[in-house]
Amino acid sequence: MDKLSLFGLLIALTGILGGQLLEGGSVSVLLQSAAFFIVFGGTLGAVMLQNPWKIFLAGLQMGKWAFVTPKIDLQSLAYQLTAWGSLARKEGLLMLEGQVKTINDPFVAKGLQLLVDGNSAEKIREVLEVDVHIYEEARWQGARVWESAAGYSPTIGILGAVLGLIHVMQSLGDPAKLGAGIAVAFIATIYGVGFANLVFLPIAGKLKMIIMQQLVMREMVIDGLVMIANAENPRFIENKLKGYIA
Repeated sequence: MDKLSLFGLLIALTGILGGQLLEGGSVSVLLQSAAFFIVFGGTLGAVMLQNPWKIFLAGLQMGKWAFVTPKIDLQSLAYQLTAWGSLARKEGLLMLEGQVKTINDPFVAKGLQLLVDGNSAEKIREVLEVDVHIYEEARWQGARVWESAAGYSPTIGILGAVLGLIHVMQSLGDPAKLGAGIAVAFIATIYGVGFANLVFLPIAGKLKMIIMQQLVMREMVIDGLVMIANAENPRFIENKLKGYIA
């Protein structure tokens, strides 16, 4: 669990709601179901229209990474690759075959299998770089789902404001309905801007950072396996992989 993400969201909400109370306002005024459904429903529909179903679902699933970050342990991976290099140098590449089934990461397992099968360093890099490219493009598309939501949300908020003002204009003869219409008009704008800047954009930014870390990890795997295929000295492998950690 990424406590910093939760803490940051809590601080942002506390600042906004606290400011509302300090100005003498009421928190209940900000709770407008009509404005919420206009902004949230409109934004959700626009994002679904923009993206294919598979990308849309992948983006939603990736959203949890902002609060439950995938584990990326470069130091342990560097140690593992160095150990494989030492074992291969001493006893041959075939001694690594038993390691393939113990690996949970499909990318690392595929690379190690290519190595055990006796492929050259160039072929290993060629195959794995295709996987990295496809992985990168798929993950960026998932992050763009949240970016697109951040783009649509404020505009949908303005649309909600216009709808609220239309309701106000239709109720000029009934003063009792004016307050509700004006509230929807302004609260919809707050929801649109708030969702974009407090939720959608921060999540998109966090996903991009995690994607970059995952790409670094994959480049590290490729370099490590290529060095093992070239029968590099384990100490050289270790020193080069440490650069990724730094």
